Amino acid sequence: RREVLHGLDLTVEPGTVFGVIGPNGAGKTTTMRCLLDIIRPSAGTISVLGQDPQQGGIALRRRIGYLPGELHLENRTTGRRMVEHFAAISG
Repeated sequence: RREVLHGLDLTVEPGTVFGVIGPNGAGKTTTMRCLLDIIRPSAGTISVLGQDPQQGGIALRRRIGYLPGELHLENRTTGRRMVEHFAAISG
């Protein structure tokens, strides 16, 4: 067991576009996964657009734009097909 994201306190003002950058292992992906309720923190609180991500469910995730750094596109696909695919799985 390892403590990660210790002391993270982040506020993003409404209407802003915000990017998270930093070196490998800094906690960027872990932070995003917590915000999207892909993983759940063992302590602390999270609020995204005024809602707890665990309670907000798919309706909340539809309002969040997230492009993971580890996104791998198939060799024989087009941008349009990938967008259509992600639209289909996210509703």
